[in-house]
Amino acid sequence: MPHSEQDDDCAIKPILLVKSGGETALPEWRELFGTYAPFLDVRSWDDISVDPEHVKYALVWQPEPGRLASYPNLRLVLSSAAGVDHITTDPTWPKHLPLLRASTDESAQRMGEYVCLAALALLKDLPRLVKQQTAKDWQPFETVRSAPETQVGILGLGKLGLRCASMLMALGFQVSSWSRSAKRVDGVRSYTGEEGLRTMLLSSHIVVCLLPSTPETAGMLNRDTLALLPEGAGLINVARGSHVVRDDMMAALDSARLSGAVLDVFEQEPLPPDDALWRHPRVLVTPHIASIASRRARVEFFCRQIAAHRENRPLEGVFDISRGY
Repeated sequence: MPHSEQDDDCAIKPILLVKSGGETALPEWRELFGTYAPFLDVRSWDDISVDPEHVKYALVWQPEPGRLASYPNLRLVLSSAAGVDHITTDPTWPKHLPLLRASTDESAQRMGEYVCLAALALLKDLPRLVKQQTAKDWQPFETVRSAPETQVGILGLGKLGLRCASMLMALGFQVSSWSRSAKRVDGVRSYTGEEGLRTMLLSSHIVVCLLPSTPETAGMLNRDTLALLPEGAGLINVARGSHVVRDDMMAALDSARLSGAVLDVFEQEPLPPDDALWRHPRVLVTPHIASIASRRARVEFFCRQIAAHRENRPLEGVFDISRGY
């Protein structure tokens, strides 16, 4: 329900519980929140001395099922990441409360940097270069095309996708996009709907998955959709591992239908040491780092949202349960 700052008990600071980065990260979280929101009492998620009645905010990553629902006066749930499925998989999470993604400008910038790096790695066949260096094998080779001759198709054109599109275009790539609703972005050919998806994939030399995690998007990159890509296309997945049917992707890589893949997300994380993806010659694996914003950037963002909530102003980065993102 709407409230104002006066609703807080003046004698007791509202508690912000933190479960992100472990106990070693807590001093930095405390220092940062002390700078931007000194009225908060920042406590560890595992602090057994905390009175549940006084917990007003929770900044979390993968909270145990049922835990968020145990705080009767919780006002905001803050996801320490841009995604929220690590929270919403708990059937008891308090759906009546605003759930905020870490939707920072820094996250968008870092995602853009990662996607540009990945696109250039596929364009220049970095997996082959790494393999040759490991083998001390001096074999010059020519790549197929340069950036202006390369069409990059972005699946999902939200805040992160928009930043990726602008940065890719600055490198000279041609950019198209597919999204749930029609978008108008200068320089980007935008598509929507089933036929739009087919059209975009048919012309995409590199496809970037930035889709939200919903039942509709699960398994969206499968044998049929991957077969639409031009022979030798590349894949960049920075969304969720569930978007890709792994066996179909592996078959496409093994047959060279896909020339390479840069993967930052997986259905099982951490990726097990014996997983075949670590050793695949056409795959670059990174440990879910594409858009992790600094703690300072996340604290600045969340403190602005806490202040807006206390003053009954609109919030940014709110998870829309009806859309699933």
